[in-house]
Amino acid sequence: MPLSRNRRAAFAVAASSLVLAAGTAPAFATDAYTIPLHQPVPITADSFGKPEPKCADIPASQDGWHFIAPGNPNEISFVKLTVTFEPGGQQVITAFGPPNDNHAYVASAPGAKLTSAVAEVKGGKLEWFNLSHTCPATATPSPTPTKTATSSPSTSVSASASASASASASTSASASTSASASSSVSPSGSASSPAPSGSAATTGGSTGGGDLAKTGSDAPIGLIATMAAALIAAGGVLVVRRRKADAAG
Repeated sequence: MPLSRNRRAAFAVAASSLVLAAGTAPAFATDAYTIPLHQPVPITADSFGKPEPKCADIPASQDGWHFIAPGNPNEISFVKLTVTFEPGGQQVITAFGPPNDNHAYVASAPGAKLTSAVAEVKGGKLEWFNLSHTCPATATPSPTPTKTATSSPSTSVSASASASASASASTSASASTSASASSSVSPSGSASSPAPSGSAATTGGSTGGGDLAKTGSDAPIGLIATMAAALIAAGGVLVVRRRKADAAG
């Protein structure tokens, strides 16, 4: 009977120890908590410590940043890392390693400033995390090729030019022909203009229908005028002779 009681007592002590151990297990073993960056900001990759040639798979055309949550990698790991760059803005990192989840790598534009860094971690009792080293960019990013718009001669412009040239040529030809025709007709008209009155009358008659002007007796006007002038002259001679005869008598 006493032996049985001892066994029961030992069992009770063991059970109590297990319950006590479970009750005193640290809450941070499963819960994530937030910690700040240990180094003061702002920081540039080329001004921080001794740069490394390579940061995981960060390309050489970008600055690389390597962060570490210190401690046993089997107990401590990143859950989320939030960083802010100027320029570049905020980045949220949720994939970590290599080699373990307490390593984080971030890429930024060459020369960008790290202005803020906050991490959520689980495991351990960390007060901060570290910027282990940086990998400044060693290659210049290739510029994006830009398409240059090339203008080809417009067919419509050429057609318009040809049409304009043709129209101008036609107009010039027409104008030249008209001018030539006018100048060739004008001399004949001007040659007849200074002719005597008889000739002028004849020219005037020709414009009417090509015949000489006629009186009622079918005699030309010029001939009648000449005869009238001769009669007047003869009458004048006769009057002069008669006055001389009267003076002599």
